[in-house]
Amino acid sequence: MASSAPLTSHTQSQNYQDKNYGFALTSLTSLFFMWGFITCLNDILIPHLKAVFDLTYVQAMLVQFCFFGAYFLMSLPSGYIVKKLGYKKGIVVGLLIAALGCVLFYPAAAMHNYPVFLFALFVLASGITLLQVSANPYVSLLGSPKTASSRLTLTQAFNALGTTVAPSFGALLILDSASEAFLTPAQNAESVQLPYLLLAGMLILLAGIFAWLKLPDIMSEQKEAAEKSDTIEGSAWQYRHLTLGAVGIFMYVGAEVAIGSFLVSFLAQENIAGLKEHVAAHYITYYFGGAMVGRFIGAAVMQKLPAGKVLGFNASMAIILVVIAMSTSGQLAMWSILLVGLFNSIMFPTIFSLALNGLGKHTAQGSGILCLAIVGGGNSATFTRCAC
Repeated sequence: MASSAPLTSHTQSQNYQDKNYGFALTSLTSLFFMWGFITCLNDILIPHLKAVFDLTYVQAMLVQFCFFGAYFLMSLPSGYIVKKLGYKKGIVVGLLIAALGCVLFYPAAAMHNYPVFLFALFVLASGITLLQVSANPYVSLLGSPKTASSRLTLTQAFNALGTTVAPSFGALLILDSASEAFLTPAQNAESVQLPYLLLAGMLILLAGIFAWLKLPDIMSEQKEAAEKSDTIEGSAWQYRHLTLGAVGIFMYVGAEVAIGSFLVSFLAQENIAGLKEHVAAHYITYYFGGAMVGRFIGAAVMQKLPAGKVLGFNASMAIILVVIAMSTSGQLAMWSILLVGLFNSIMFPTIFSLALNGLGKHTAQGSGILCLAIVGGGNSATFTRCAC
């Protein structure tokens, strides 16, 4: 096993050395932006639905549980779909499924039914899961393995751009409109209809564009390379570094989602900042804006420094900032927790690319396994509140 990974990486370097994948990478950034935008809207949706349906915190956290539960149930099937259809068709199907989930928000709001909202979120997340399983390894493979972490971090910076602008969009169209005192709970629920219909339209448009685009057929190249190399048979589960990467993804996403989900409530506490919910929602922009800046910086730094060392430094700084936020109050606690986003920034793309390194023909399955670990986000948000 140990001998096959270097050979595969070397072969990939030889194959990709003279190819220019700039157009393909540029096109893929739109996907990263969209699913970052949609995922971050959950942090606005949670306090909104909590107020509309008079939910407990644990009940409200079912939003994240259902959303990230889709990763648990759909990641391995998505890996199978990508292996059969290829990365491009997987992207198109994922976009259409996500669009269907957004459309389902309209009847959910009209029915004023929380379980239907949760079902719509599950469908939406199923589409995003297929997008993640398709696009993340695709970006890693569009170039030399030596710069895979840097490349995926750069495209994930546009994911962070989506998470940066989403809170302001959500606060304006969802929380601000729902804050009118004369509105009934049913009318408050309907404030999500227009934003999610707009998202559905964008996703359908992207699906049409990607169906039309001519993108590199990396899957065929992988199969040809696998036939010429000594890549091991069996499955991706045989790779120890992939298993450790899945554990890392589980823990990282859990921490990131737990912070994002409770950030509005945390900043609303009197001993922290005492902000109104619709005002605190705008501060989420600083958290995810830090992630965006950190990814642009990280993409450049990892062109020069080993990705593993950069990952270790950022993880250590994030731990220190969380401890400060937990043990202090006021402005220090507020800015400490917001700065965590800066150091969280490179973790997902770096862990993902390092875990997929050298998997060869098992890359699609490996991507499904890593996306399966994203379920940590839904679990952590629920269990964190239960422990409070």
